[in-house]
Amino acid sequence: MNIHNHIVRWAIAILIAAIPTLSSAEVPMAVSSPSGRLTAEVTLQQGSVFFSIRSGSDTILEPSHIAMTLTDGTIIGERIKKFRAKTTSGITRKKSGLYTKSEVSLPFNRMTLSAGKYSLEVVAYDDGVAYRWHSAFADSITIADETNAFVLPADCMVWETPVNSDETDLDKQTTVSFENDYYHRPISELYPSHLIQAPILVELPHGQKLLISDYNTLDYPGMFLLPAAGNTLRSYYARYPATEYHGGYAMRQLRVGERAPYIARTAGKRAFPWKMFIVADSDARLLDTDVPFCLADDNRLGDVSWVKPGKVAWEWWSDWNVKGVDFAVGVNTATYKYWIDFAAQNGIEYVVMDEGWSVPLKSDLSLVIDNIDLQEIISYGKSKGVGIILWAGFYAFARDIDGVVNRFADMGVAGFKIDFIDRNDQKAYQFIEKAAIACARRKMVIDFHGIFAPVGFTHTFPNVLNFEGVLGLERAKFLQPDKYDQVRIDCILPFIRTVVGPMDYTQGAMNNTSRGNYFPRNHNPMSQGTRCRQLAEYVIFISPLSMLCDSPDQYRANRQCADFIASIPTVWDETRVIGGQIGEWVVEARRKGDTWYIGGITNWTERDVELDLSWLQGRKISIFTDGVNANRNAEDYRLDHSTVPGRLTVHMAQGGGFAAIIH
Repeated sequence: MNIHNHIVRWAIAILIAAIPTLSSAEVPMAVSSPSGRLTAEVTLQQGSVFFSIRSGSDTILEPSHIAMTLTDGTIIGERIKKFRAKTTSGITRKKSGLYTKSEVSLPFNRMTLSAGKYSLEVVAYDDGVAYRWHSAFADSITIADETNAFVLPADCMVWETPVNSDETDLDKQTTVSFENDYYHRPISELYPSHLIQAPILVELPHGQKLLISDYNTLDYPGMFLLPAAGNTLRSYYARYPATEYHGGYAMRQLRVGERAPYIARTAGKRAFPWKMFIVADSDARLLDTDVPFCLADDNRLGDVSWVKPGKVAWEWWSDWNVKGVDFAVGVNTATYKYWIDFAAQNGIEYVVMDEGWSVPLKSDLSLVIDNIDLQEIISYGKSKGVGIILWAGFYAFARDIDGVVNRFADMGVAGFKIDFIDRNDQKAYQFIEKAAIACARRKMVIDFHGIFAPVGFTHTFPNVLNFEGVLGLERAKFLQPDKYDQVRIDCILPFIRTVVGPMDYTQGAMNNTSRGNYFPRNHNPMSQGTRCRQLAEYVIFISPLSMLCDSPDQYRANRQCADFIASIPTVWDETRVIGGQIGEWVVEARRKGDTWYIGGITNWTERDVELDLSWLQGRKISIFTDGVNANRNAEDYRLDHSTVPGRLTVHMAQGGGFAAIIH
């Protein structure tokens, strides 16, 4: 019997040995989303890792080479014989007081593929997938480059925003303000030597939309994209700054001198940023994805109950412009007290003191101009319940982060607007993290300007309430109408830029112009489109720290509009997307407590939108709509009060919009 068993086992072993091993190269390793809508696959081709995405029978992303090269010759994702695979399922549950929803619950499936001292994590949600590398080296590592060659299924049309730089050298192109227009063109017509900012939106052949971005980027450079052969978008990263110098615009910046032959030095054991792919079957679905929120690292600051979102009265856009007062307006104590009085009278939480309060060209925030009594302004604000946010140039802040934070925290400053960073290399990301932590220690908030999109940072460091990284309304002061169509840009931003985080767009203009009547001016500037469009943008654009860009005089002269703006929340408990088409129009509804707000905007095409409000029927509605003459006079509007019907048709003028409050 024992001999018989031995012979049987030997025979089975021979048979097994004769069957070829099914390696990872021959059988794709896959993870599908909970409903099965999306499937991410990882394959090995001659030891190299390739990543792809399918939606049923539709190809979202062709097999795309991914790897990470270290300076010691190690290549993460190369020369692999086989992965050890592990799959798990779960639900991402998060709560936030600083998001478009008070809480999120999103099912996912995860696949982790291990190969020695590193692994690849792939997570699949029903409306998006993402991957990231993990390393487990004992010592710190230096990364020469990272490869991500995203191969699309055709010569797809894309919505892209190239960097606003005329440089031909790619490394020099990475020094930019991250403010530019969007272009709609096929991959084959993208400029091969001009960097593209992430995120980028791809229109797939079968009608779905694919948004590609890096995400949860910490202690690492941000990702740019470049077109390559074969319908490919490849990643590009700014090399690490070997030397820096004080200079740039008005001596406000920390500029890069020489760059090292690598992109990052970092801990040997860590998770790297996600490469995120949002897949939507309609434009409107892009507005309602919670995948980015779920991919962000959790809050690292501990108790943030002290973080106060809200609105900001801003003086720079209107050029400190008020009238009928008995003092000379400008960058002086009396003018800021006037702004504080306005904020206090309207329940506005903050006043920002923009550039000009510190001595120019010195980059020393301890040097205050003679016309400003900073302590008096701060104390006056506190007496009125209004916090002061101080503008600071990048270099002036970075040269002594703890010293600057402690100095102004002791004076009672509420936070900082830090400007002219204009970089997304690893040291720039390290700077914003240091600034966030230093300010959090003293319970101060931050608004970053001259900077990239936040890609998860505001969730991990909740005292950072806003990022610029957008061609916002402030540019209306400078740009010529033949090169600047803000109405068009506004109808693109919700589908791309706001998907990856809040933006300091700075809406609220009361000087509004119909098509063809706009021109740039510094004093008493104007916006393109109607008054109701400006009101709607407080609902549509996500800004936990939201600016009122115009002069107190303008708001006092437009009391109904000012009251609406002053009352609107900046963070939300619930969001519902009613509809939209990129570049054309968008309508969204958001709830705070028991009150709903609805906003809609259109491009230069006037249109009627029909709203299904059956879920709010019978409640009280106050609605701002474009007036009958808004195509001629963009400031023409109506304010009506009624009961919510089951269905409501709203007309939007050229460049128009509407805004409603439902109690």
